[in-house]
Amino acid sequence: MAHKKIAVIVAGSWGTALSRVLADNGHYVKLWTRNAAQADQINSERRNEKFLPGAILPEGITATTDIAEAVTDAEAVLFVAPSSAMREVARQAANFLHKEALVVHATKGFESDTLKRMTTVLAEELGRPEQYIVVLSGPSHAEEVVNRLPTTIVVASKDIACAETAQDLFMNEAYFRVYTNPDYIGVETAGAIKNIIALGAGLSDGLGFGDNAKAALITRGLAEIARLGAAMGANPLTFAGLAGVGDLIVTCTSQHSRNWRAGSMLAQGLPLAEVLERMGMVVEGVRTTKAAHALAVQHGVEMPITDQLYSVLFEGLSPENAVGALMGRVRTHEIEEIASASRNKWLKG
Repeated sequence: MAHKKIAVIVAGSWGTALSRVLADNGHYVKLWTRNAAQADQINSERRNEKFLPGAILPEGITATTDIAEAVTDAEAVLFVAPSSAMREVARQAANFLHKEALVVHATKGFESDTLKRMTTVLAEELGRPEQYIVVLSGPSHAEEVVNRLPTTIVVASKDIACAETAQDLFMNEAYFRVYTNPDYIGVETAGAIKNIIALGAGLSDGLGFGDNAKAALITRGLAEIARLGAAMGANPLTFAGLAGVGDLIVTCTSQHSRNWRAGSMLAQGLPLAEVLERMGMVVEGVRTTKAAHALAVQHGVEMPITDQLYSVLFEGLSPENAVGALMGRVRTHEIEEIASASRNKWLKG
């Protein structure tokens, strides 16, 4: 495959790690950041110490604070902005984006005020149908990817040509394997909601509840993801794949996960504002909990774990009482509960 000019927006941990993958594959990467000191460090020292301490970046990555320089003539643009900033940076990039450029995003969250998925936000700001935008997701810690540890992800688009172009850009035989999936709604929804369950897993571990409790949380969390995803138009089979159960496992069981760490700190009694200040980076699960809580009401979907985490984060409920509320729920049938949303979706056509 010919080497391409690719813009990556922005230079956080995941954007930087994916820039390494692209540079390792021989592409020319322009990595955009608002922070001039960060850009200087990347260009002069080949490091991004705030987000990926200790990692040395290849020469194929050039950082810039000029979004026009990054996007103009780029054959592909990868958006990795936080969900809260996606609309703003997309609006800035739109003025310089070539109409034939491939658009990919790797952000896991919803827009807080509109509850829209990131593909919808990008489609609105870039003026192109969302089914031609590619979603990159799956079980992938930036700290491992930047160190070239074996990783497998999925790229999703309704347009198979777009998905396969993205697959070719990112896939290599050394450490980064990429699958395609047409269900971009399911991939996107799973990537967002799993951050909520990871908050709960960190909270459970912080309370010392053990592996039994965490296994149950992950499993029941997957049921919540599937119910909401099906209601939003996703294929339920997507949630059994890399973007669903794969990403859920890695995010709920690793201390690399910001959401897990935030949940663990909440279990220690720290207020949310202090947790976020200590993290120093975006914790998407916090915003996503608020959005998913509203989406569950909007779609009439039962999401008890999300409901209890919403109460812990925003209504002052203690973590211990949240667990008690979950354990004391009315008894139900596991398979019937998991299957109901997907069955109803497909019966409706």
